[in-house]
Amino acid sequence: MYAEGAPRMDPEIFAQGIPTLGICYGAQLLALELGGRVEQTGAGEYGKVSMRATGEGLFASLPDEQTAWMSHRDTVVAPPDGARIVAESEHTPVAAFEDDARRLYGVQFHPEVVHTPHGQAVLKNFLYELAGAEPAWTPAAVIEEQVERIRSQVGDERVLCALSGGVDSAVAALLVHKAVGDQLTCVFVDHGLLRKGEAEQVVETFDGVFHVPLVHVQAQERFLSKLAGVTEPEDKRKIIGGEFIRVFEDEARKLGDVRWLVQGTLYSDVIESGGTDGVAETIKSHHNVGGLPADMKMKLVEPLRLLFKDEVRRVGEELGMPERMVWRQPFPGPGLAIRIIGDVTEERLETLREADAILQEEVRKAGLYRELWQSFCVLPAIRSVGVQGDSRTYGYPIAIRAVTSEDAMTADWARLPYDLIEVIASRIVNEIPAVNRVVLDVTSKPPATIEWE
Repeated sequence: MYAEGAPRMDPEIFAQGIPTLGICYGAQLLALELGGRVEQTGAGEYGKVSMRATGEGLFASLPDEQTAWMSHRDTVVAPPDGARIVAESEHTPVAAFEDDARRLYGVQFHPEVVHTPHGQAVLKNFLYELAGAEPAWTPAAVIEEQVERIRSQVGDERVLCALSGGVDSAVAALLVHKAVGDQLTCVFVDHGLLRKGEAEQVVETFDGVFHVPLVHVQAQERFLSKLAGVTEPEDKRKIIGGEFIRVFEDEARKLGDVRWLVQGTLYSDVIESGGTDGVAETIKSHHNVGGLPADMKMKLVEPLRLLFKDEVRRVGEELGMPERMVWRQPFPGPGLAIRIIGDVTEERLETLREADAILQEEVRKAGLYRELWQSFCVLPAIRSVGVQGDSRTYGYPIAIRAVTSEDAMTADWARLPYDLIEVIASRIVNEIPAVNRVVLDVTSKPPATIEWE
């Protein structure tokens, strides 16, 4: 709240009688603008926190004792003038406040994430009871709105879709195809940074299932040469994002005058890449947001830009997408390049591919794939001493990362069964000669991010 250039609002907005819910920073902003106090109490709260609520207003019909997901160091220590405190935690004296007269409400925790068990109920109480809103959002309505918007945006011009094979780009492609039909050509770029067998699956699915025009570009050497010797994560992302655009521009020239590029950008990508007009802090540049080159020739079509992953999945189901595509775990655009810490080489890529294939196979066999938001392996930029057979080894460690989430904005580390971890670790060190150690990442987001780079 007190940082130089911190976002503020015109306090006159709060005098309009418009129902307003401030979440986290938003609650602090409400409090500060309307006579409350925001201070550092000496202890931040990150992750799951026990909270006591009053059972009224935002918390109507909810338990007094709740678990909430927090991510803050500054804290509201006194609510706005005229507001009452309706929730508190050990380190947050004002975890929630309400001012019914002015229809202003604030919560320090994050009700929008899956790790706040009663968070959806809090949002529903605000929207339907306190604000009087109607539940009008449906996947069908999103499709109808976006189809009209896409047609209006591109007219009768040709369109390219940046297809990765993930649910985001697949749903974006189907939306655009529904809107403009054969004006769309999908381009799938195999940059050599995909998981084992992934390129073949993408081509088979889109050519055999969706029957959408598809160009398969083999560009492994092109990307690896650009990444040679690059170790800085943001540089990797921007190099890959920039090279993606160059490949698409090359393909656009082959197809003629193509002026539009479709991308499966989500709202979580936008937020983490710096938000809109610099309102949010840049956590990491997503290749389809912060990694785009400034001199890009094509204009963007982003039909999912205001949706989160769970909403995209619902739209995909409405469009008739196969279940295995809808529920595919998220995979970053830069691929394995940001799961290899340090230099990206063919040898290190192959090591990571094999480890990740073992992890995915065992997670599926255990029936946990759908329960996890993401599960993957990371190859750190170090080696460690081991003993295999009668010899001393100096091999790579592999880190296992598995998390639960709903929208990637927050995540908790998954409590994988010990027996499963044992099987995965044993197979990795036994089947991959370059690896002699397996470790488990047990950090939530925040304070970590899901990906390591």
